[in-house]
Amino acid sequence: MQLTPDFGFAQVGEIAGYLRDLGVSHVYLSPILQATPASLHGYDVTDHSRIREEFGGAKGFREMAERLAAQDLGVILDIVPNHMNTTNDQFWAVLADGPDSAYASWFDIEWVDGKVALPVVGDDVEPVVDGDVLRYHEHVFPYPGHYRLVDWRQGPGYRRFFDVSTLIGLRVEDPAVLFATHEVIFWLLDEGLVDGLRVDHPDGLADPRGYLDRLRTRAGGAWTVVEKILIGEEQLPADWACEGTTGYDVLNRVNGLFVDPAGKEPLVELFTRLTGQPGDYAPVMARAKREVIDLFFGAEIRRLARSTGCEPEAIAELLAAMPVYRAYVGPGEPPPPESVAIVEQAAATCASDVRPLVEQVLYGPADAITRFQQTCGPVMAKGVEDTALYRWYPLSCLNEVGGEPDRFGVPVEHFHDFCRDLRPYTMTTLSTHDTKRSEDVRARLSVLSEMPEEWERAVSEWSAAVPFDPQLDYLAWQNLMAAWPISCERFTEYLLKAAREAKTAISWINPDPGYEQRLRDFAVAAVKQPVGEFTERVDGFAMVNSLGAKLVQLMMPGVPDVYQGNEMTDFSLVDPDNRRPVTFERTPASAWDEAKLAVTTQALRLRRRLDPEAPYTPLQAEGEAAEHMIAFARGDAPQAVAVATRLPVRLARRAGGWGGTTLTLPPGSWRDLLTGGRYTGRIPLAHLLGRHPVALLERHDL
Repeated sequence: MQLTPDFGFAQVGEIAGYLRDLGVSHVYLSPILQATPASLHGYDVTDHSRIREEFGGAKGFREMAERLAAQDLGVILDIVPNHMNTTNDQFWAVLADGPDSAYASWFDIEWVDGKVALPVVGDDVEPVVDGDVLRYHEHVFPYPGHYRLVDWRQGPGYRRFFDVSTLIGLRVEDPAVLFATHEVIFWLLDEGLVDGLRVDHPDGLADPRGYLDRLRTRAGGAWTVVEKILIGEEQLPADWACEGTTGYDVLNRVNGLFVDPAGKEPLVELFTRLTGQPGDYAPVMARAKREVIDLFFGAEIRRLARSTGCEPEAIAELLAAMPVYRAYVGPGEPPPPESVAIVEQAAATCASDVRPLVEQVLYGPADAITRFQQTCGPVMAKGVEDTALYRWYPLSCLNEVGGEPDRFGVPVEHFHDFCRDLRPYTMTTLSTHDTKRSEDVRARLSVLSEMPEEWERAVSEWSAAVPFDPQLDYLAWQNLMAAWPISCERFTEYLLKAAREAKTAISWINPDPGYEQRLRDFAVAAVKQPVGEFTERVDGFAMVNSLGAKLVQLMMPGVPDVYQGNEMTDFSLVDPDNRRPVTFERTPASAWDEAKLAVTTQALRLRRRLDPEAPYTPLQAEGEAAEHMIAFARGDAPQAVAVATRLPVRLARRAGGWGGTTLTLPPGSWRDLLTGGRYTGRIPLAHLLGRHPVALLERHDL
């Protein structure tokens, strides 16, 4: 649930009955601590001692929790230990009193002659003294104070969240700071009003492992997951005191089940022809990472140069070469072999000699090791998530957080192997407040991997009729088709963000009013093209992908998360589009809505009847269309079976469809919770999946 000033605790309490009927066990809330008053996300906390007044405050939270508990629903909280908004009483005291402030230990500050650099200056206007404050445009500071106002491009004299200078890094490695910033969270846990925690951005912390150890001890072992983005086959550190991740690793693998690898070559060729970009993703990513380092992270590079004694160029080169968000090295202890391998492999790709730097970031002083680790994540996030994924997009459903856009498809056997090793209480998800596209937008885009020729003809016609910017147009057409119907306003806002993130024509810091007006004109013209007709051709297959992905995610190992509104279809794009208000208890508006709601409800209810640690057993189909099915059983006996159709376009084009392909169910009698049908033994898939492209079976031995 995305809390906002217009959708607070009272509104959550009002839909408790709806959530209970849906099969939900817990309400998973966006941050609840006091943030900037108009914040629509809550990650800009200003006061850790208060529950946000705009949501209803402490009294409203307790009333909500009681209403939820009456429906047997618990609460999971999203917490933000890494940073807070710079507009807060503690930082004001630090600016006023300097390093001697009682709150100086709260923040990760680099003091120079007793002052901290504040990057706010953007013109020749002089700050004005107004009594005991200094005013510069909308900024207000204590006068006099222990700070220097510097050009906003210079970067701050403190650690920040990515490149956002209004979000200052917290030193929760200091136990006193941890307890001061978590006092409300611990009170809610102690009171039994909260059951679990989602930890935002652990990679920003100086010591993620130590933080999680202290959190687990004080939180009494409450269920905890971390927003950790894993790349490729990367694993969550085994010694972290948490149940797992928030599920991007799962999302990308589930998504890959419904992407046809045969579509890679034609779609990459189409992409390169329309955009002029190279056919290989790696150089695009490398260039993007280096560009964002030069654009945004000068302050961080200079600080690392002072910590390591190495040249800024070498630091920038090694950071750009790092393939993951963080290679976990702790000061004062031998670095894990896998961390050494990651850093050394990155160093091997660097043009210059970075061996002295490698020595420093693996075995050097604590400041050098920690700051390098803390800088890797921002470079990955800004260079990959917020740049490269907007430049290289042959099939944009692959361009997800933690995704690899050049990896087309996940073989079923690989997915089964992944599930066997999955932690039983990790979170699984398909859509979040941070995904680039909702699950149903991705379901439509996945269809293109099976019909690249038809897609090429359609998109070539639209591009010829309404050309704008070759480096943006193809991304625009993909998302217009997949989010259809979409208002011109929403589409325009998406394109403006995409163009600014790509940084090929405009950016957030380098606007171009002329380009932006032409973009708006393009959006108006684009929505008049017959894009909706193509979406209608895709939707029958997209529904198959959507229901299959939903069933797999809800029934595989882990704790499934359903993002608000995604119990039915949702065709949202990147934030803030995916944080729009949701109407709950709405009537299904389509057969797709109806089927998705049924799958979600029945799967969630069945999960509540299953042991969370129920074993996962792959099931294999037999016959000529076996590759078009994924199925698995859950439980020792087993108790449940999930069956989903995949690659539906090729299946539809097969002579005879499923033909004689069969699935042998585990011993016992089985009932399909979606149709009421009863089955036992060996079942033709044409019969089992005759009414729906998925089946959810529960053992029914009576």
